[in-house]
Amino acid sequence: MSVQDKERIARAALARLMEPQDSVGLALVHVAGAVDALGVATGELGTSAALEQEISTVLSDGGGPATWAGLKDSLKRWAPRVADLAPDRDLETMRRLGGRLIVPGDDLWPEQLSDLGLQEPLCLWWRGHEQKLPSARHAIALVGSRDSTSYGASVTGDFAYGLAQRGFSVVSGGAYGIDAHAHRGALNGGVAGLPTIAVMAGGVDRFYPSGNEDLLRAVCTQGAVISEVPPGSAPTRYRFLQRNRLIAALASVTVVVEARWRSGALNTAHHAETIGRAVATVPGSIHSANSAGCHRLLRDGGAVCVTDVGEIVELAGAIGEVGSGDKESGEKVQRSAAHDGLSLEDLILLDALPLRSTSSVEKLTVVAGLSPDAVRAGLGRLGLLGLAVSERGAWKRQKNA
Repeated sequence: MSVQDKERIARAALARLMEPQDSVGLALVHVAGAVDALGVATGELGTSAALEQEISTVLSDGGGPATWAGLKDSLKRWAPRVADLAPDRDLETMRRLGGRLIVPGDDLWPEQLSDLGLQEPLCLWWRGHEQKLPSARHAIALVGSRDSTSYGASVTGDFAYGLAQRGFSVVSGGAYGIDAHAHRGALNGGVAGLPTIAVMAGGVDRFYPSGNEDLLRAVCTQGAVISEVPPGSAPTRYRFLQRNRLIAALASVTVVVEARWRSGALNTAHHAETIGRAVATVPGSIHSANSAGCHRLLRDGGAVCVTDVGEIVELAGAIGEVGSGDKESGEKVQRSAAHDGLSLEDLILLDALPLRSTSSVEKLTVVAGLSPDAVRAGLGRLGLLGLAVSERGAWKRQKNA
């Protein structure tokens, strides 16, 4: 078996063993390589003080804590999944579906994902055309409410069709509402090789939600359906939030068409802003709850108002090719890395905390997609750990945390 094949199989196994954005696991791969990382994670290879020190350095450089609990806790977390590892089975499932697994270094790997720094995914499970995903400059993300209004549906369809006609790939999440209208509009107007890309929160072997099965099959035929979790994986709430960073990283501009006060689309916008991508939003009626989140983005200054395709294209051109060489963006990515040992909700909340300015509990509920009670409790825990600090009732991330 070639070195490349061993690397591919190891990453396939690690994708099932670890949740997306498992910072310790990703740091282990960075230090030891995928093959040896799998050996350590499954207990086949031992650990050492030197290995843990190297992981600690990578975590620190990537925005992680200065101190961490060590590999022992992570090994306990991974142990229950070791018995279920069957990468050959997962790869065979993809072959049966006409799909494939791609890993960093492959010709098809989207280079813009490197802007996620330590949080770049281990691999992507892919169904669709075997054509390289477009660069960030030639991809636009259209996201929004699942319960979209007729206004949101119309705007999204027009935007997606117009963007696809101009050769852009439209990126979205395959869900009901705005996502579905984005994919349909792009499929109708597409002239590029990959008119639309659906980034899934679960495995690509089953189309979710089931009501969009025909649509997602069409996306497979004309575009691409991708996921960082292996076949058979359920689309959990945490995975929905984590896949949002991939949607944001693949595109130069994230356009929020409709979003309620608390919306996953706002989480996508936050990821885009964190890695230096442009965020745009569409104004709506002040009486529409589906536009409340959009108006908040505008009021807080985090988004540019767009009303037609030309303005989106202009914004994409102004951003240009978003490269991993951008120092400020790289620093933001590193600071956004999750911390090992925290609960999933606390990881999400830590990611939502700004570093320089402060944010209210109310705003954090929107960005993190958590309830106010969960945010308050999480902030208390993060404060005790020295990861967050309160200033006049608002919160921000502790520097170097």
